Amino acid sequence: MAEFKLAATLKGHEDDVRAVVFPSSKTLLSASRDGTVRYWTLTSPKPLHYDDTIAAQSSSFVNSLAFVPPSSHYTNGLIASAGKDTVIDVRQPGSAPDQNAERLLLGHAHNVCTLDAASDGRHLVSGGWDKQARVWDIDRGETVAELKGHDASVWAVLVYDDNHILTGCADQHIRIFHPKGKLLQDIAGLPDVVRALCKLPSNHSSGAAFASAGNDQIIRLWTLDGLEIGQLHGHEAFIYSLGVLPNGDIVSSSEDRTVRVWRDGACIQTITHPAISVWTVAVCPETGDIATGASDRLVRVFSRDPERQADFETLQAFTESVKASSIPQQTTGDGQNINKENLPGPDFLKNKSGTKEGQVQMIREDNGNITAHTWSTAAQQWINVGTVVDSAGSSGRKVTHNGQDYDYVFDVDIEDGKPPLKLPFNTSQNPYEAAQKFIADNELPITYLDQVANFILQNTQGANIGNSSASQGRTPGTDPWGTENRYRPGEAGAPPPREDTRPRSLPQTQYLSITTANLPAIRKKVAELNGSEDSAARLSTDELTSLESLTKQIQSSPRDPKPQSVQIDTILKIATTWSPASRLPGLDILRLCAISPSFAASTSAGNTTIVDTLEKAEAFSQQAERPNNTMMAIRVLVNMFDSKEGRLIVDGASEQILTLIEPFTLSTNKNLSAAIATILINFAVLSTTSAPSQESTFREVRGTKLATLAQNLLQSSTDSETTYRGLVAFGTLLSLGEDFRKQTAKVNEVNTLLSKVSGGPFGKENRVKHLVEEIKDLLR
Repeated sequence: MAEFKLAATLKGHEDDVRAVVFPSSKTLLSASRDGTVRYWTLTSPKPLHYDDTIAAQSSSFVNSLAFVPPSSHYTNGLIASAGKDTVIDVRQPGSAPDQNAERLLLGHAHNVCTLDAASDGRHLVSGGWDKQARVWDIDRGETVAELKGHDASVWAVLVYDDNHILTGCADQHIRIFHPKGKLLQDIAGLPDVVRALCKLPSNHSSGAAFASAGNDQIIRLWTLDGLEIGQLHGHEAFIYSLGVLPNGDIVSSSEDRTVRVWRDGACIQTITHPAISVWTVAVCPETGDIATGASDRLVRVFSRDPERQADFETLQAFTESVKASSIPQQTTGDGQNINKENLPGPDFLKNKSGTKEGQVQMIREDNGNITAHTWSTAAQQWINVGTVVDSAGSSGRKVTHNGQDYDYVFDVDIEDGKPPLKLPFNTSQNPYEAAQKFIADNELPITYLDQVANFILQNTQGANIGNSSASQGRTPGTDPWGTENRYRPGEAGAPPPREDTRPRSLPQTQYLSITTANLPAIRKKVAELNGSEDSAARLSTDELTSLESLTKQIQSSPRDPKPQSVQIDTILKIATTWSPASRLPGLDILRLCAISPSFAASTSAGNTTIVDTLEKAEAFSQQAERPNNTMMAIRVLVNMFDSKEGRLIVDGASEQILTLIEPFTLSTNKNLSAAIATILINFAVLSTTSAPSQESTFREVRGTKLATLAQNLLQSSTDSETTYRGLVAFGTLLSLGEDFRKQTAKVNEVNTLLSKVSGGPFGKENRVKHLVEEIKDLLR
């Protein structure tokens, strides 16, 4: 059988690609730490080429992804994604990306790191850092079973068939459940964290039913009775993902930079990537092609079919990129103890063959560099996979700060005109703990925590994060990652999971944003409407160019397009001076810009804020009878919660905003009411988690106003999603304290409200029932 070779490189993500799904030969899905899910569509079979659109967007990292097969209700299937914000987003592929999701599944208390869909197209299984694994009914938007008993993070879930669901856990167990929640089999005593599971064909040559892999670097083959019948050895670091080809070959991806293909118990091909880690691998069931996602932000497709493989120049460029990559010493086995003088020279590669596929050999080049080479059985040759380099954390060179030695001492500029602060860091430390100490020592706002921790991670890539020896004696599952010695940007040091006996959805702690859009359609609409406007309002050639440039920025950097003032002025011209019937596309682009920190400075730097601008433009006028304009204006404000700068604006204008939206809480327009419910959630989160400097009396006054508006919304809701989000907002506000809960219950007649919701058209939905019960519990 031919070897896999590169077929296509898919560029678009701005951060690590953490999950890929390959549902058909014409479509591919990817999820990234940049907060986006991208939907790739095949536009050319040779050369293989894909165009992408943003299918979903989150306010934080997206770590897990699944394609839900077509059902009678959703004939094109569904895309499910989740991550750090704990919300599972379920939406239709191909639908307008700025539409509300079909379902937002709330219930996890921490990062949702794994998803898998059942073949019936109706059920989804999730696992997360909160030790929870849940079975969801998508149509009903609720948890129908909890898979209990995990003592640490659930890293992998697998819907095996109608009667078996498997979970892999950081407590070193594999568990097999019935979909209704009964534990059928507990495979205990594994040597380390389990990170990946995959189902094997019924006629697999090994006789196994499924495979598992994880931190012990071994792929294990199992029967459903829990009997281990085989092991595959070869990876040299954590194994993150598994897949199976139509012919039964197993594929795996690892932090050793490789994807490996396995047959009959042996590795038959090793594909080295020019990246620090290959996070994920997926198989196309139609073609047998594989897709990978890596830390270099790229999705790659590899094929055994010469008709789909890239041309010679592209293949050569990929080979050269692997050859040119740098390999930190500590990722090369005993790399920290490399004795360069004992390594063989280049002649070794000519005179000695490897003994197995993927074998690694280090060579001392004539110029003194150390290069790594892997053995290719198919090609019968050594392949250069990069140069081994020192990192500051492994070279033994220390920097002294305040009388102590550190691996790093960074200069951090916090304020212009003042000397930089010193940030010391040892690679044996947890980056978040070091960031917390730095913030405390320098009396900085705790809001800097993520930024400082990410700075450490970005500037110590390749260094050995944590003490690997310490992992040998750890309590299983105390660290969601299993150990502290691996590259995992932005996600180290997760706080311990909540120990609730019953999963809860309240309070909501993450801001919601609405940032997906069909930009080509918006641009087309602007061009159509521009010609019908008065000459004074019509966009000039320069303004149209500015608009085109802005939309490209949004497409390439949706999480922070960094709009310039002149670009925002162009959009404001559409949103405020065009005829009311034509303003919607301008408001839509304004919404996409609002997520950026620079938006707040550009639109609210003088005596007026963006809220004043929208009010003056009659975006909140009931007489205008333009509910879509009002809906989009509210979405603009919703997205401002995503940045610290934006939150300062909406926080200061909260009374004005709540007064403006109050008349619309009685609206029967579903999109408008859903937007209002979303902004009430964000204000509730702001009031309960991110406004410690405010006087408690002010917070309670605003909280009372928010509770009243949520009550109005729930009283008039004609939409399931509005009812659900309204309850989330109302319930979150109850975190303001006992006195506030008592006052709210008294003033707002909560019991009457909850009874009406329970007896209403959506009261039978379990997700609504659960929220009603949670609110009642909080008020007892």
